[in-house]
Amino acid sequence: MKKIGKGSWEQFWLTYKNKPGSLAVLICVILAAAITVGVLFSLIIYILVNGVVHLKPELFAWEYNTSNMSMMPAIISTVYITALSLLMAVPVGIFSAIYLVEYAKRGSKLVKVIRTTTETLQGIPSIVYGLFGYILFVITLGWSYSMLAGSVTLAIMILPLIIRTTEEALISVPDSYREGSFGLGAGKLRTVFKIILPCAVPGILAGVILAIGRIVGESAALIFTSGTVAQVPGSLFDSARTLSVHMYALLSEGLYTNEAYATAVVLLVLVILINAFSGFIAKKLATR
Repeated sequence: MKKIGKGSWEQFWLTYKNKPGSLAVLICVILAAAITVGVLFSLIIYILVNGVVHLKPELFAWEYNTSNMSMMPAIISTVYITALSLLMAVPVGIFSAIYLVEYAKRGSKLVKVIRTTTETLQGIPSIVYGLFGYILFVITLGWSYSMLAGSVTLAIMILPLIIRTTEEALISVPDSYREGSFGLGAGKLRTVFKIILPCAVPGILAGVILAIGRIVGESAALIFTSGTVAQVPGSLFDSARTLSVHMYALLSEGLYTNEAYATAVVLLVLVILINAFSGFIAKKLATR
């Protein structure tokens, strides 16, 4: 073990002793990674320390009231809104990316405009999407504050993310796969759905995971569209409060800080579970 460690150090020194610029870049990269990991774990520890001690059965009661401040309606609403948003955005995003990569003429101006537009839309603040959804869905279409208005707004918000990540996943598939499929007599549609998409599934799921994280953590857009009513929605046109909006409401009132920390713990665990489950599915599909 000592010889391996000594040899590794000597190899490292021989690699970088005449390249001070590369050594400086390596040090900066290591420091940046260490700072990022440190900040991440600090946030997680802070949330757990301040929130776990305040978790109690009353917070998971089926109905919300001022005495229990239950988050169960918010948990159910979060699941509903996440599922509805993905149901609307994922098919449209994937098929749009398939058109851009597989069917549109490569290098065309239309493709460049669409890609520039999607990249621009990714950087728009979520509150702008919320105001757009409020004007169009809540007021103009008369949906009022509803789960449907919030879900459609979030679907529009995550659509550029899904398009770009799916597009990059499709581009990463080697052209030799396409050429081999065409050489065996397969058509364009069969090649896309039998060869290209299965190879790109891990990258597509990575984009879906990012979209789920953005949906679950969103509050600004939902305050203007789905509202803040703390009850289990009975229909698509009922107002709904997600976990992030629930936490914001508790903190803004200033009387339920402990309950807000407990909500943050549940939100953190929910995001970790969703990411772990999605990563597990992506790994299984990649193995197949």
